Amino acid sequence: MQHDIVLGAHDVTLVPLGYEHAAALLALVDDDLWAGLSTPRPRTTADVELMVLRAWESPTRWSFAVLDARTGEVRGSTSLYEVDRDHRRAVVGLTFYGRRWWGGATNPATKLALLGHAFDGWGLHRVALRVDPANVRSVAAVERLGGVREGLLRGHRTTPDGATADSLSFSILSSEWPDVRAGLERRLTGGPLPTPLSAAPALAAATPEPRSTLQPA
Repeated sequence: MQHDIVLGAHDVTLVPLGYEHAAALLALVDDDLWAGLSTPRPRTTADVELMVLRAWESPTRWSFAVLDARTGEVRGSTSLYEVDRDHRRAVVGLTFYGRRWWGGATNPATKLALLGHAFDGWGLHRVALRVDPANVRSVAAVERLGGVREGLLRGHRTTPDGATADSLSFSILSSEWPDVRAGLERRLTGGPLPTPLSAAPALAAATPEPRSTLQPA
């Protein structure tokens, strides 16, 4: 979906993803960062431009480049996808950031902007987040965000080598959004963190070693 939505929170600005971001995004990517995604790692600017085109061609995906609000430097990319306005639901994901911005304010600020648009702008009722269950970094990030663990989606996606892989599903409902928003704002301003909303039972299986270092999808 080509769109004209611009969002902002804290020190990031989200702008419509375009070909002009391709070279900068490519420079952020390496094999470990891309591990766990369903698409092959882009290796040329043309590969990233093709990813941009595929995003534009999807009628239910709104994709963004994540920029430094002051300098305009590209930090990564993210999307609202599987958007269904009739049933008031969407998924936040297809997200990656350069290593320089891991563990800082970039991901919570980006999620604050996206979720604010989904719930307050579009009036959605449910936003899902799905991660590779082997990506313990991303699982922990979604739990800190306030996503409620729902369970394992078995054989949910296809990997670049044609194998099937599971996804771990989380969600946030509109009734939970005020607490999630307050938690994100506290994280961004250095205030005390609230109690996480993830009260659903954890999976019984032991936590595997991480396969990916991507931020949550």
